[in-house]
Amino acid sequence: MFAEFFQRLSVWEGIDTWIAVTGALAAMACALPGTWLILRRQSLLGDALSHAVLPGIVIAYIALSWLEESGWLAGPSLAAGGVGRVAEGMSLVVRRQAALFVGAALSGVVAAVLSEVIQRWGRVERSAALGVVFTSMFALGLLLIRLFADRAHLDPGCVLYGNLEATGFDTMPGTSIPHAVVVNGAMVLLNGLLTILFFKELRLNTFDPELGAAQGLRPNLVSLVLMSVTAATVVAAFESVGAILVIAMMIVPGATARLLTDRLSAMLWLSLVVAACGAGLGHVFAITLPAMIFSRIGFPQVKDASTSGMMAVTVFGCFLLAMLASPRHGLILAWWQRLQFRLRLAREDLLGRLYRQEEATLAGAAIDTLLPLRLRTASLPGWIQWLAWRTLVHQRLIQLSAGGESLTPSGSAAARSLVRSHRLWELYMARHFELPDDHLHAPAEQVEHFLGPELQAELAAELDQPTTDPHGRSIPHPH
Repeated sequence: MFAEFFQRLSVWEGIDTWIAVTGALAAMACALPGTWLILRRQSLLGDALSHAVLPGIVIAYIALSWLEESGWLAGPSLAAGGVGRVAEGMSLVVRRQAALFVGAALSGVVAAVLSEVIQRWGRVERSAALGVVFTSMFALGLLLIRLFADRAHLDPGCVLYGNLEATGFDTMPGTSIPHAVVVNGAMVLLNGLLTILFFKELRLNTFDPELGAAQGLRPNLVSLVLMSVTAATVVAAFESVGAILVIAMMIVPGATARLLTDRLSAMLWLSLVVAACGAGLGHVFAITLPAMIFSRIGFPQVKDASTSGMMAVTVFGCFLLAMLASPRHGLILAWWQRLQFRLRLAREDLLGRLYRQEEATLAGAAIDTLLPLRLRTASLPGWIQWLAWRTLVHQRLIQLSAGGESLTPSGSAAARSLVRSHRLWELYMARHFELPDDHLHAPAEQVEHFLGPELQAELAAELDQPTTDPHGRSIPHPH
């Protein structure tokens, strides 16, 4: 399988490099503002802006086309040549990007104002107001595309899903560098520069806007700037990854980084790494995995997949991997910690039971055969063999009804500490709460696992160093 993978990857050409670079830059540009939106609990805002800027972009494009056709602005000239044509081409590119940026920024501001008005006057929550605004504005943008597609030369498919595979053919005049690489690269630099210059303001406004306002910062202005930058980033990635997939690029890398670290600076760097790796690997998988998978299930005609779609799937795969295997918040770690906790409780319950059995045997009293709740359905021989492997009990199969010494010195010390915690807590509850004696055991059986030596010493000092519990049983000495 690996040989086939590298064989299919051997067809990699220069245009594939440009496609991967373009996708990586677009993803990184989206990841930086998206990370701040996640921390501000405004992930839906990124989704809303990626949709709400559509009518502004369409209107700006239509207006620019109308001005060029009407002669108000100079269109592309066929008479110019050489350096003149290169300069004219650069001018047209700058003009178009400026128009789209202005249209997107204005559309984003309008969306923000409308959502605020609906939230206040309509008395609905913020997420509901955003949902109303971005769906309505996105529908308006699609309607404008349908009405003016022939005139403005806009392709609804490219608007929604992007045209990343063709970016290598749309180069800057006089160079072999794709136009999308320049635009998205500029947005990465701009977003990175703004993050560095205004890191303190963004951090303060994100985690404690009231303190920021008290120090003279204007939270509404910071939010407006962040929204404008997000809108500009959406425009930059619009042609390469499309409006729909911008959402994945803006949210998933930051969410993945959030699972991997709790440090803000590390989270920002990790979001860039995840975005770049997800985009680059997405193109690699797009030209290799579909043919490998579908040829084995009877569809040999499938050779590749959409690069933009595979990029989103790959980034989501990174998120899924982080969700499962994160060293701080991963599900596998959480499952392992819960398992370790249950094993510790069962181990301590059984050690305490064996200690009480030895205590009763030495005193000549009847042995209580009732097991703790966590051990009633367990296989006791297996548990005891496990304790023997941990050198907590002697190397032989022990029956709980049998007499004699069963605990090793280390097992006896652990059991003695557990029983001491149990009986100290029973005495503490008996002195401070009006509880009958038969109501003391159950809560003490839960609390005994969480009282370490320091808390035991504090309890003993408060209880005047007692030697017996409320039932008259001896409280073990700490050593």
